[in-house]
Order: sequence, then C-alpha cells, then structure tokens
Amino acid sequence: MPIAAAERTTSRFVDDAPPLIAAAGAAAVFAWEEFLYAAVRNPHTRRSYERASRRFLTWADATRKPLHRITPADVGHYLDGLTGSAASKKVYLAAIRHLFDRLVQRHAVALNPAASVRGDRHSVVEGRTPEITVAQARQLLASIDDRRLIGLRDRAAIAVLIYTAARVGAVARLRIDDFCEMGDQFCLSFSEKGGKVREIPVRHDLQRLLSGLIEARHSAGNLGGPPGSGSPLFTSAIRRTGRLSDRPMSADDVSRMVRRRLKDAGLPRRLTAHSFRVATITDLLSQGVPLEDVQNLAGHADPRTTRLYDRRGRCVTRNIVERISI
Repeated sequence: MPIAAAERTTSRFVDDAPPLIAAAGAAAVFAWEEFLYAAVRNPHTRRSYERASRRFLTWADATRKPLHRITPADVGHYLDGLTGSAASKKVYLAAIRHLFDRLVQRHAVALNPAASVRGDRHSVVEGRTPEITVAQARQLLASIDDRRLIGLRDRAAIAVLIYTAARVGAVARLRIDDFCEMGDQFCLSFSEKGGKVREIPVRHDLQRLLSGLIEARHSAGNLGGPPGSGSPLFTSAIRRTGRLSDRPMSADDVSRMVRRRLKDAGLPRRLTAHSFRVATITDLLSQGVPLEDVQNLAGHADPRTTRLYDRRGRCVTRNIVERISI
C-alpha cells in the first residue's frame, strides 16, 4: 500500500475511534480497530459490542481518567448504574472485557480492569420464545391457499421452518441448488450463523412441497436463471400483486410473512417464526428422541441451549396446578 494511502487509512481509524482511545496513542487505536473489525466477525455481535464499548468509553471519558487508569471499581460502578436486565449487562461486560484484552495484548494498558469484575447472576432454564402447538401448526398450514404461487411459497417456507427446525436467517438464504438429491433421499443444505454448513434430510411431504414450488416457478418463468446460477429458493413478492420477483426474501421478509399468515389463521399474535423451532424440538423430545440427536438437528453447540427450547415441563406444571382443590 502506498504511504499516502496508509496514512489516510490510519487517519480514518483515529477519527473513528472514541476520544479516550485516540488519546491513548497508536497502540490503543490499533487495538480498537482489531477489536471491532478483525476479532469480531459476526456483524450483529460487532454492532452490539461497538455500542456497548463506546457507551462505556464515553462514561469513562466523563470521569476524566485516562485509559490506563481505569480500575475494576470503575467498571463495577458503571455496571451498577446501568438499567436493564442481567442478560444485557452481561453483554456490556463481555464487550468491555474483550476490548481491554486487545488493549493489553497491544501494550496500550498494563492490565484488564474488567477481568476480575463478576457479572450479575443470570440463569435461564427456559427460553422466552412462545411455543406453537402441533394443532396450531397444522391449522396454520391448512389455512394457506397454495393454488397461487405466493401461497405455495409461504406454505413451503413455513414447512421448512417446522420440519427442519432451521433458523429464519438460514431459511432465507436457501438457494434452489441447496435442495438436492443425496443418494436415496433429498436434503437441504443450510448456511447458518458462525459459518456452519449443515445438510438436513427432507421428509417426503416437504419434498413434494418444495418440488411443487420449483415446478410452479419454472412454469411461471420465475426461476431467475438456470440450475447452478444461485437462484433463491424463496423470493419476495412484488408489492400486493401476488406475483413473485427474482429477489431473495430476507430474514425479516420471512418473519413478516409468518406473522401475516398467523394472523390470517386466527392464531395468537405472540407467536413468531422462531416458535416453530421450539415446537419441533419439544415434539421430538416428547417422543423420546435422544437429546443429542435433537441437538444435532437444531445445530446447537451445547445441549444446554437445546434444553432452553424444551417446553415439556409446562405440561407437568399445568397438571399439578389443576389438582389444587381450593
């Protein structure tokens, strides 16, 4: 890189860095750049960590302390003054720890003041995502008129959410070529968060829905290109015309579609696209499927995450409550 270009790049990061970081010198600016733009690859995590760390550094700057004089007590006082849940405070603490880890590694500060700070106790035994029941899921699928292409798309997309327990983002990223025959069965190849690629077998009724959607789009000239061209499996609608474009649905598009279909079916508004993931995991565990197998289907790295989706305990609680004789 030419010297002038390198100087412009360095100047851009200095201008972008919080004042407390910029005042600490080039090593601190380098650590800030590395923390946000190199070490954190997930864009959602990056935005969250940047927001949390900038807020803390603004608070610390108001105390008129230089970066190297921030102590564990300062971090503790800052966390005590935050409003919000224990979970959100844990995110703030994690961001501050990661930032100071980089600052220590680049010799901008001697010690990490957040390393010895304990977060608020926060234990979750059940996730907050509402569960859609088996009967409600069947009611939803039956309510969709698939005689039109948009109805066929919506029914197929919801069926993928139900029968694969995939995340909304992974479903939105599906391409036609991701639905392929693997020996004696069809599979869907999902690109999930963390760069993971997983292949999930397709059950027969879902296979018929997806094949019908692709054939209908082919007949309507809506495939957007030949096989292998990366055409999206689920495309967005053209306003209110009922026709499909050649542009892929985003995760937000899929979520809005699910909410609209839930409303049309007369189902509770609190349900979301993520509710299908809860229902599928709970249903499989209720049938005695081993936790490890359900964890693999859900794509969880830790079985404790899979247990957060398990709603079997609610049935036990209801049965006990109904037996109260008062």
